[in-house]
Amino acid sequence: MKHLLDQTKTPVFSAMKAYREKNVVPFDVPGHKHGKGLNEYTNYFGEAMMELDVNSMKPLDFLGNPVSVIKEGEALMADAFGADNAFFIVGGTSFAVQAMIMATVTCGQKIILPRNSHKSAINGLILCGAEPVYMNPVIDDEMGVCHNVTIESLIEAHEAHPEAKTVLIVNPTYYGATCNLAELVDYCHRNDLTVIVDEAHGTHFSFHEDFPMSAMQAGADMAAVSLHKTGGSLTQSSALLVNAKRVDPMYVRKVINLMQTTSPSYLLMGSLDVARKMLATEGREVLSHVMEIADYTRAAINDIPGCYCIGYEAVGTPGIFKFDTTKLSVTTRDMGLNGMELYDLLRDEYNIQMETGDMYNSLAIFSVGDTYDNANALIAALKDISKRFNRGRLDYQKIDLHFPKVVMTPRDAFYAEKEMVRFEDSVGRISGEAIMAYPPGIPVVSYGERINESVVAQVKLFKASHSILTGMEDPQVNYIKVIKERPIKSLK
Repeated sequence: MKHLLDQTKTPVFSAMKAYREKNVVPFDVPGHKHGKGLNEYTNYFGEAMMELDVNSMKPLDFLGNPVSVIKEGEALMADAFGADNAFFIVGGTSFAVQAMIMATVTCGQKIILPRNSHKSAINGLILCGAEPVYMNPVIDDEMGVCHNVTIESLIEAHEAHPEAKTVLIVNPTYYGATCNLAELVDYCHRNDLTVIVDEAHGTHFSFHEDFPMSAMQAGADMAAVSLHKTGGSLTQSSALLVNAKRVDPMYVRKVINLMQTTSPSYLLMGSLDVARKMLATEGREVLSHVMEIADYTRAAINDIPGCYCIGYEAVGTPGIFKFDTTKLSVTTRDMGLNGMELYDLLRDEYNIQMETGDMYNSLAIFSVGDTYDNANALIAALKDISKRFNRGRLDYQKIDLHFPKVVMTPRDAFYAEKEMVRFEDSVGRISGEAIMAYPPGIPVVSYGERINESVVAQVKLFKASHSILTGMEDPQVNYIKVIKERPIKSLK
């Protein structure tokens, strides 16, 4: 991608270093005063980090209304991704997704989104009061996961709800499946729909032509990118990208300022600056190396008895228009291990931390910091596990999957009067909570949806496979909060 600005510059990080060199006497917050008030922490992490954990000030600019170094840093971020505008986000991409939703729909309006959207999208609907219209993703029974949506699922949802204002697309999915994003964006714009993209796991797409098309390349109106996930910045730092033709960037700034902290971390913003520089100036070379390691690892894993790692062969199958090969889903059901068991084994016995485990898979994410040594450690561990386990093929009882019906907006359900009932007795009731396996945080049932038998079966299956369930008051999911029999407001 050709850049118009000098991508070797790091205005925020440079200003931070200049501030430290001045040895300023601090009478502002934070109270640890350059680490002197938190000696144990400072001694462990070092003086430089603590001296740069500072508050907003004129030399370092102000995130809510940037006029100097942050403004320049955001302009460089936009240029790097091919966007008109970019905003530094220090509350994670979950916050960026919420901001996109709040900037494009409001109370009573409808938004089309995949049923396997992240919980942050549901939280955004609670905040703004919009009504969800779900597109059904393609289900992969072998892996036990949802892949992406198709143009047909978008058209079906839009024709049933032509009054919808916005479409949210998740690209890629947690497991690396992408949709034909350009086709979906083109359909949306021809039908006067704003397109926002949860690109949390696709930050790297913009910086190498062998990856699937990025949101900005496809012409989307907004995209939330997790630079901390695959781009190298610190955890919780992200960016919100805007193409200004259909979206007013000044209004987006106002929406962000409603909820983003007024005390942003310069450690996070400085890392965004440096990660962006690296991606823009060295990204192609770095990411070529990452893809080589991922391909090497995938091939080695697929040679291990009982292991399977989805890859290029899946491209063109339903729900997988293209595939992000830096996502390695290790499926060990043929040796009788479920994904969470593999996840625990690798961490507890081999000192290897995977991203997540589910019914049949354990996910490894390869990114800019990975090495062949890391890859070989994973391969060696899987070879050893393959020798240790041969239980026969694992097949959980197949669920007749029916996504629950939305009968109240998430906002109305969130604020409605509720009561606690036994989970097994909740079929037919309207959920007052969201139950999800985390990571990645995709709800099995969400606020305002009518609980059906499929929901109960899925939760039982997740519990049997030792998946981590979150989102409800009862962590064991023996009970669930539901809307009292006379809900405040029901949707037709």
